[in-house]
Amino acid sequence: MKELTVSKKIKQLPPEAKRQAQDFIDFLYQRYTQKESSGEQKINNLSESPFFGIWKDREEMNDSTEWVENVRKTHWASK
Repeated sequence: MKELTVSKKIKQLPPEAKRQAQDFIDFLYQRYTQKESSGEQKINNLSESPFFGIWKDREEMNDSTEWVENVRKTHWASK
């Protein structure tokens, strides 16, 4: 599809659909312009990982070793 045709079609969309189209274009742009040569994004620092700090606000995770032991006791004792 030609760029001009795509542009014309986007202009004819309602405002919410235009926002969705823009979000999708941003997603595609980010996906295809930030890839490493190996085909995957490289995380140089663990703190840059999207999962870093995912459990930081969970009180039961203050002592992760204790939490794991409790989960194991609970799950293994019931079998």
